Amino acid sequence: MAIKHSLGKLVVSPSFADFIAGETKSNMIGLQPIELAHVAKVIDLPFHHRDPFDRLLAAQCLIEDWDLISADEILDSYGVRRVW
Repeated sequence: MAIKHSLGKLVVSPSFADFIAGETKSNMIGLQPIELAHVAKVIDLPFHHRDPFDRLLAAQCLIEDWDLISADEILDSYGVRRVW
């Protein structure tokens, strides 16, 4: 979201930080920090996907045993449980 915002493809107000803080609170969304185990898992993943952010998301889902919400079918190659 931050990248989209910086490219002008996502407009939020009053500021990006305030928007994220408000939305995470009102929707009861917790933020997951990037842990060393997540980064280490990325090293083991094959290059089915070239987007480093998507690879990191796949690694987090595999380590944390989470479902991944994405329309990107390439992520199925990593063995994540993809919803969408």
